Amino acid sequence: MPTPSSLIPANDPQRLQALAPYLTLGSEPDAVFDDIVRLTAKLFQVPIALVSLVEEGSVWFKANYGLPGAVRVNREQSICSVAVLHEDTTIYEDLRRKPCHLTDPKVAEALELRFYAGHPLRTAEGLQIGALCVIDRQPRTLSAVEQGRLRALAGLVMKMLDLRQLLHQHPEQAQAVWTLLYSELDDLLTRIGTLTQLARWEESPNTSDGQAYQRSIDEEAEVVIWLLEQHTADALAALRPAS
Repeated sequence: MPTPSSLIPANDPQRLQALAPYLTLGSEPDAVFDDIVRLTAKLFQVPIALVSLVEEGSVWFKANYGLPGAVRVNREQSICSVAVLHEDTTIYEDLRRKPCHLTDPKVAEALELRFYAGHPLRTAEGLQIGALCVIDRQPRTLSAVEQGRLRALAGLVMKMLDLRQLLHQHPEQAQAVWTLLYSELDDLLTRIGTLTQLARWEESPNTSDGQAYQRSIDEEAEVVIWLLEQHTADALAALRPAS
């Protein structure tokens, strides 16, 4: 079945051309991206987070936390197809009350998905090749702070995709670069996981301790993203030829 025209942006040929180099990364498990979606899910306290790449007729989940077995779906079945149509974050607060009519709503219904927020993965040329999204089975909102956090994480994912591409050309440096990022991610996941678990012990997020834990999680999130951005930017700078 051809993709509905409503899901195809005017620059889709250019977008697909920009996407092509990233598709060579292959569909095998990729620990660093798996850790990024785990981290994203913890930061937003949602059961599902995905890195998706929107192909001509399908959406490939480069990294998947919380939807076991989902690797690739038809383009009209994924709301990530809608996320690449927009410059900013695509948000559906309650898919049961206000479904996404650009894609097949039966897919979200079958998986009992209620909330979706996806920010596009944008290349240096401004072409949107996919999305980083968070999904919940409960309706919810996304604060301005959270929208900024998702935007920053999507930018980080795009930098990591660029880094993965460059390291294909410099395989002798790959192990050292990824070992540093893996160790950093493991440490950050542990710290965020501990804070999140402590917050869940509170009877309400509105108690003084609950609010204190949330402030700690928010502060830790800023540090997490900053550290990962620094490590990734340093690695990219070291690999790219001087201009």
